[in-house]
This record gives sequence, structure tokens and C-alpha cells, in this order.
Amino acid sequence: MAPDPDTAVETRRTEPAVDLAPQAGGHRGAPRPSKAVVFETEALNVYYGAFKAVRDVSLRVHEHEITAFIGPSGCGKTTMLRCFNRMNDLIETARVEGTLSYHGVDLYDPGVNPVEVRRRVGMVFQKPNPFPKSIYENVAYGPKVARLAKGGTAMDEIVERSLRQAALWDEVKDRLKASAMGLSGGQQQRLCIARCLAVDPEVILMDEPCSALDPIATGRIEDLMDEIKQQYTIIIVTHNMQQAARVSDRTAFFTAEVNETSDTRTGILVEYDATETMFSNPGDERTENYVTGRFG
Repeated sequence: MAPDPDTAVETRRTEPAVDLAPQAGGHRGAPRPSKAVVFETEALNVYYGAFKAVRDVSLRVHEHEITAFIGPSGCGKTTMLRCFNRMNDLIETARVEGTLSYHGVDLYDPGVNPVEVRRRVGMVFQKPNPFPKSIYENVAYGPKVARLAKGGTAMDEIVERSLRQAALWDEVKDRLKASAMGLSGGQQQRLCIARCLAVDPEVILMDEPCSALDPIATGRIEDLMDEIKQQYTIIIVTHNMQQAARVSDRTAFFTAEVNETSDTRTGILVEYDATETMFSNPGDERTENYVTGRFG
């Protein structure tokens, strides 16, 4: 069960010393016509202590697209995903080497505030983790902490907008004061997406968001992703090849190299391309073997 947010330490929204790039005032409406680069990594390495979990990853993530990370278990997909909002900072032994830029700004510059990074780059986890509070309070919590609204009509508007974007409003509008724990698994995951959207991020990271859901709930989440990419950039980790093929614009295939001396596995990026190309005409035999089910 998720911890009660009332007992959590408040993470106030403060502006970073290094500007993370301008945002349009208020909530974004129609997407910009260009597909600008949001993230760019170059020779990125991630360590847990002396163990190198991910090695030499170079790729670009474009705005208003869904980028899928695929690959067998233990290949560093989630570790890589957590780099984009500095979640790995919360692990004492973790460190990142190489370059990871956000709109051209070094995301790991000492002057960048990681709290602001996580507001702009939200995350939805593998298992739904609603707070043990009402549906309304779940969505309102982030804007309250980030001081985007104090309450009243302004907060009501944020909650309604976020629930509508998450395709949940019509199902819960008459029971906003009810406990979020009473929702179905699929509804709870959409509530977590609404909670993420409520602080108006630019990017949404999704770590296997449908792995615990039935096919109907999975279909709703996939439809939702396709709709909201008009306003947001999405990176998703998935083991489901069909899901990656259905929803993503670009796909990155990772695998793991085994160090026989230390009996450890280091994740490497094998191939990164348009999803259609990755599944119909991959450039690397390892990619073809994985997407056709011959290994992994």
C-alpha cells in the first residue's frame, strides 16, 4: 500500500538554478507542429556501486511521440527509464555517467533541481499505487504540494480536467469523495495517470503500466496513451511486443551482456528506430530474434 501522503515530507516546488527550458504558460493545448528532441543521451552509463547496470546508451526521444523500451528481463530498461526523471538519485549507490540532456540542458547539472525535474517528467508505475484517500484527494495532492492551486474552483477544475484526460471522469464524477481503494485495477491505474497529469508535466514515463491489468483495461490504457500523446511525450517500458507494436512511434531494443568473470549482466542498447522498421525490418539479428520470439 502506498504511504499516506499526509505523513510524507513535503517536496515544495522550487525553480532550479539552471533553467530546464521554457514552457508555455498554463496547460498545453494543441501540440506544436515540429517533433523537437526532448531528451538526448550520449554514452550514458548507469552504475549501482561498482556494478555497471547500463552501458553506452545513445538515443533521442522526440516530443509528442510514444517511445517504447523493450528487451528481456534484467537488460536495464527500467534503470534507463528512471534516469529521465532522476529517480535513480533516490538510490544511494546509483550514479550516472555520460550525457543526458533535456531540451539541451544537462539534466544532471548540479544546478538542476530534481524536484522540478520530477514535476515536468511524471511517472506511472507497474502496479497502481493510489493513496488511501478519496479519488478527489488523490488527484488534488500534487497540485496542492506544487502550489498550482490552493483549493476551491481552481482545484476543482484541475481535478476534473485531469480525470477527463485520463478517461475516468464519467466513471467517478458522482463519487469523488469515495475511497480510491474501491476502484478496479484498471480504474486505479487511470487514476494514477490522472494524478500524474494534474501537475501538468511535459513527459510521462510508464514502467509496464498494463502488466497487472486484464485485456480490456489494457486496451483502455493504450487508447488513452494514443490520445494524450498529442499533449505529452511518453516513454514506456513493456515486455508485451504486441503492445509496443500497437502504441509506440519508436522502439529501443535492449539486451544484457553477461560478464562471466563477475557473473553480472550489463544492459546495452542494440537498436533504436521507428517501430514499424524495428518489427518489420530490424537491422540487427538480435532484434529480429527477440521480436519474433526466438529468444528472450
